[in-house]
Amino acid sequence: MKQIVQLTMKSVAAVSLAVLAACSTTSPDVIKPENAQRMSQVEDAVVLNVRPVVIEGSQSGGGAVTGAVLGGAAGVGASSNNRSSAMIGVAGAVVGAVVGNAVERFGTREDAIEILLQTANGQRRSIVQAKGNETFNPGDAVILVTTSGKTRVMLAPKVTAPQAAPAAK
Repeated sequence: MKQIVQLTMKSVAAVSLAVLAACSTTSPDVIKPENAQRMSQVEDAVVLNVRPVVIEGSQSGGGAVTGAVLGGAAGVGASSNNRSSAMIGVAGAVVGAVVGNAVERFGTREDAIEILLQTANGQRRSIVQAKGNETFNPGDAVILVTTSGKTRVMLAPKVTAPQAAPAAK
């Protein structure tokens, strides 16, 4: 019985980690499939300020449920006495739910940045996005790419003017 409980706990833990790994991200480097091959609106802007922020993790209840199952299973397997086994199982489920909820919340947190921008028409905007591969500094020329109501900030591409062909003799 104890081996079955341990195997079940390991299986649930593996599934939980897989679920957390698949959680949504706000990274500007990750594009959702439904946004691929869609025309996006692009707007020029300049970075005024950048500051680090944290996007709070989600609490869908999946972590609490998983924790309760793991804690309850561990508690039930802890004693051979039926009455104490049930009591330990309940206590394990409660503690497991609290721990599982915290694991989900902290496991889905994202380090992010808040970028204060000024657009070409003088409007100021603020966008929060997860840290991506690009680093933004005040004065940087950027583009705001809006797709399906969500906007991400990217460094503006460096464009050089085409050189004139040498004059024919």
